Amino acid sequence: MNQHELFVQVLGVIAIASPVVLLAFLGLTQLLNRPLSELWIVRLNQLGVVLSLFATTLVLAVMLITGERNLPIEFGNWVTIPEQAFHFHLKFVFDRLSIPFMMLSCVLCGVVGEFTRRYLHREEGFARFFLFYAIFLGGMVWSSLAGTIETLFVGWEMVGLSSALLIAYFHDRESPVRNGQRVWVIYRLSDAALLIAAITMHHMVGEGDFGGLMNSGVWPDGSVSVSSSQALLVGALLLIGAAGKSALFPFSGWLPRAMEGPTPSSAIFYGALSVHLGAYLLLRLSPLLEASVALQGLVLGLGTVSAVSGALMSRVQNDVKTSLAFASLTQVGIIVVEIGLGLRYLALIHIMGHAILRTMQLLRAPTLIRDYQDLENKIGTPLSPNSRTALGWLPKPFQRWCFRFGYERGFMDTVLQRWLVDPFVRTFRWCDGWEQLITSSLSRSEKADSEINFANAANDSPSDLPTAA
Repeated sequence: MNQHELFVQVLGVIAIASPVVLLAFLGLTQLLNRPLSELWIVRLNQLGVVLSLFATTLVLAVMLITGERNLPIEFGNWVTIPEQAFHFHLKFVFDRLSIPFMMLSCVLCGVVGEFTRRYLHREEGFARFFLFYAIFLGGMVWSSLAGTIETLFVGWEMVGLSSALLIAYFHDRESPVRNGQRVWVIYRLSDAALLIAAITMHHMVGEGDFGGLMNSGVWPDGSVSVSSSQALLVGALLLIGAAGKSALFPFSGWLPRAMEGPTPSSAIFYGALSVHLGAYLLLRLSPLLEASVALQGLVLGLGTVSAVSGALMSRVQNDVKTSLAFASLTQVGIIVVEIGLGLRYLALIHIMGHAILRTMQLLRAPTLIRDYQDLENKIGTPLSPNSRTALGWLPKPFQRWCFRFGYERGFMDTVLQRWLVDPFVRTFRWCDGWEQLITSSLSRSEKADSEINFANAANDSPSDLPTAA
């Protein structure tokens, strides 16, 4: 290994390890009951973000100077199962897709961290918030730079865990905890689909490396090395995983529930980074979409339905954060459509621009009503509402249906509850009842056997015991 390669490897390790070291340090101080001051917590968070951003920027500079388009960093196989043809290969890749998304993640995490420093000042859960925030930062770094689907799955899980924990941040209230559990259930479904896709990829091509799935590992070029039917199978599983993570239809019902968390977590999760992670997954495997026309149709249809439903729902919400969340859904749907059409660079630019805009909007949301009232006081009259509607040319019955569709949030919670959650709960309650019945019958038979054995032992014992002489 020459000096150039060694320098890039060191920079890559710094970019990957900084959030992990930050998470380990904050976690150990909590476990050992050695709480840090707010100043030290913020400084450590700043140091982790700056080191990752600085190292990634230097890697980008090296790539521009040398003309490299793909710089892998591999740590070998960590888990190997020969019988199942599966191995966990830890690999990270710096390329034209991962570096912009990585830099976007670091910049926005740093901005939101500085906002949180003042927003949660002297709050009881200040250290707990930044611990969950460090989990999220590490997950975003691993997801952005992942070179294999199993490495991506680790980051994917970290992002989902931190998301559910921050939604339930105000754990002394029932509603945030309930909503955090509901979001976690949806994430479980998408994670299961992603895990099945990873196992399927290993059986198809013998590895989970994105470069192995495609003939060329350099994004965005290359074509997949699997058949159309295989691409449809893997792509459909990945699409389910992306839909659950990015709140695409019909999983959009958890998006307003996520607004129970603090404003900084809402901004960085559901306005900027986490909500775009599903689209990033589709963008990473975009050559897979070209191998199946049916898969492209599914992606275009899902993106279109999500964009239209998000636009309808965002216009009838009664609070700012929920309205902005559904507006984010509209843009994510459009991004998915762009990916389905093969406009990869346009989708990447759209992700970055939308993430920055939505973060600023959500961070400003708590003061929006106050600023609105100040503006009315300064002009001396109430501001007139905008009476124009985009659906004014449609028949009145259809307008009323659109309003109810948006107000009821697409009926998605009702449909999922009735056709997915309730049958699932009833099935396992039935299984639990049978298990209790079998267990109780076995315990009664064992008790009866023990009583019979005790009685037999008593009858066999001598009646006359020898007395002392």
